[in-house]
Amino acid sequence: MIGETIKIEGEITGAEDLVIRGSVKGTVDLTSHEVTVDETGKVEADIKGKVVVINGEVTGDIRGGEKVVISKSGNVRGNIIAPRVTLEDGAVFKGSIDMDPGASASTSKKPTPAAQPESATSNTPNLEVKSG
Repeated sequence: MIGETIKIEGEITGAEDLVIRGSVKGTVDLTSHEVTVDETGKVEADIKGKVVVINGEVTGDIRGGEKVVISKSGNVRGNIIAPRVTLEDGAVFKGSIDMDPGASASTSKKPTPAAQPESATSNTPNLEVKSG
């Protein structure tokens, strides 16, 4: 946790979840973990996390591996890229949202779609195989 009176400038990386209650300028790269900007948090940075929850202020782009949530007290100025995005009633957001749920999974599933064009009529069975 980064406390309310802590100010950090630079790059934050690590292998655990992070709660930001203070001030951060730079980059936050925790792609395999949850990043939470608390109500008192002020972030001027690009944020990458598995799950990103914004309750405070963020100026910068946000990339969520699973989802991004901007709560009713959240204020975001920047672009969001995530398969799932939640904007609660009262949230402030200025930017663009790119929701492409296949983006992270497409690299592991590219060989299967490459085989599909050969037999276009077998799309449905292949989809069933993917989900099973």
